[in-house]
Amino acid sequence: MTVTRFSPHKLTMAKTQLLPQAEMLEKGQFFRKLSIGIPREINMFENRVIITPEAVKQLISKEHSVFIEKGAGERSNIKDEQYRKSGARITSKEEVYKCTTIAKVAPFNKKEISLLKTNQTIISSLQPNTQTSDNIRNLISKKVTAIALELISDENNFYPFAHSTGEISGILAVTIAGKYLSNYHNGRGILLGGITGIPPTEIIIIGTGAAAEYAARAAIGLGANVKIFDNSIAKLERLKNKLGVQVFTSVFQKQLFTKILKNADVIIGAVDTNGSPLQYNITDSMIKKMKTGSVIIDLNIDNISCFSTSVVTDFGNPIFKKYGVIHYCVPNIASEAAHTASISLSNSILPVFMKISEQNRAIRIIKENTEIRNGTYIYKGILTNAELGNKFNINYKDINLLTAVL
Repeated sequence: MTVTRFSPHKLTMAKTQLLPQAEMLEKGQFFRKLSIGIPREINMFENRVIITPEAVKQLISKEHSVFIEKGAGERSNIKDEQYRKSGARITSKEEVYKCTTIAKVAPFNKKEISLLKTNQTIISSLQPNTQTSDNIRNLISKKVTAIALELISDENNFYPFAHSTGEISGILAVTIAGKYLSNYHNGRGILLGGITGIPPTEIIIIGTGAAAEYAARAAIGLGANVKIFDNSIAKLERLKNKLGVQVFTSVFQKQLFTKILKNADVIIGAVDTNGSPLQYNITDSMIKKMKTGSVIIDLNIDNISCFSTSVVTDFGNPIFKKYGVIHYCVPNIASEAAHTASISLSNSILPVFMKISEQNRAIRIIKENTEIRNGTYIYKGILTNAELGNKFNINYKDINLLTAVL
């Protein structure tokens, strides 16, 4: 009689294969090992890097592979050696773009899109107001799955990337406004804030989200007189309670707003990510009535601005004047504090990588993960974002309907 013998190793594997799927997930059998590429930013005005050595270390501990282009963290004061010690492989741009998942901060430009392979997953900012039809069509032709950082949101309508970036942008908006009010930058020569015997600076903030909140905190801390506008009474009340001080709040009424605008030294556009800046529509005729040398900081310029006079600028030439009013319209303002901003981005991107690795098929990731589904604007070469479709006259499909039939 023939006796079949099993080695202990084979017996263990056989038992594993008989486990229910839920138990296999618990034991980590279905976790994909990701190949993650982090390229150096081509945009000379983008100083941030999307992941820190600490996050790399956690990914490596889960047996993922991380390939970082040489010098990717330099402008955030993170050295290649720090990444190397965390387990990342420091390599060339060409090698980085061979990875199955590519993540960066700035939107992919024409040159970067040309380096992509088919069927990759890419993660970056989208910044709809800076996009071109050619870039979107080229991404579609590559059949990538594209996820926008600022669109990632959970079932409670919380946007982790937009929130963390908003905190930084709000604080920076006030410090930048102060800089351009000074004589050094040909401003009005006034101090942003208030001192004994002199009326405080007048600052208007449009919006009630994270950027608006942190701008208000910074301005109030300096002693400025802050007025906040939003179209939601509930959000205004919630923000006032968060600030813990009595501050002027109002729904946006054109007549009242125009009257207050005449005396403003600074106006900060900081409408929530899930709000509509178009509801506020600050027109040319309204801006003409502002004081010469006053400052507009447009934190919505990367999406849809509430100022009719706004035009996208960059750190090389960050401001322009129109009707005597200084406009600051840099879309990646958080890059002014690149090291802090990179840590914040990294804290938010790490859970995304972990969730992507939990499924063995891309469609399951989109179907079963609310945050990633909401952030996806292209799925395997199919545009799923209505705003981009309408803007560039490209056919699109609703992501929820698309995943329902796949």
